[in-house]
Amino acid sequence: MPTLLAPGPADMAALLALNNAHARETSLLDRDGLSALVTAAWRVRTTPNADGLCIALDQAAAYDNPNFAWFRNRHARFVYVDRIIVAEAARGQGLARAFYEDLFDAMRADDQRVLCCEINREPPNPGSDRFHAALGFKEVGEARLVDRGKTVRYLERRISSRPVPEDPIPDGKRRRFQP
Repeated sequence: MPTLLAPGPADMAALLALNNAHARETSLLDRDGLSALVTAAWRVRTTPNADGLCIALDQAAAYDNPNFAWFRNRHARFVYVDRIIVAEAARGQGLARAFYEDLFDAMRADDQRVLCCEINREPPNPGSDRFHAALGFKEVGEARLVDRGKTVRYLERRISSRPVPEDPIPDGKRRRFQP
């Protein structure tokens, strides 16, 4: 399993470059934006070579993002994967799966039961579609983000088989979000 660790100040320039090389799939950040996101995060992990990045936020995060807001409106407690990025040279080594396994373990330790994320429908990201389906994520909604020029699919994975009684929408039906 790849080694994962919390990033330090010396990693930030490389992680910013990694993020911005994949801005089509995630979003472009500047140094202050990355710093603010890392500060707001519930969990952040990278690798010793900074060739991968995982940023996840929980329901308490101060984060102005329409995708995060969609899940916040749906769940009282959740973890939201804002981004998992793996450098081209590090792909195929199980790094993305290791980031998710690390999140699953941290969620169990914190009694978090719902992991949420979104992936692009337009522009399409078929590799991410296959990967998330293999991890057991289920589609629960979608949104057209006109200002960002994309349509996203909202996905969730339950980490525990126990019900989540605080969910404000217990039927789990798919919802459309109009930002």
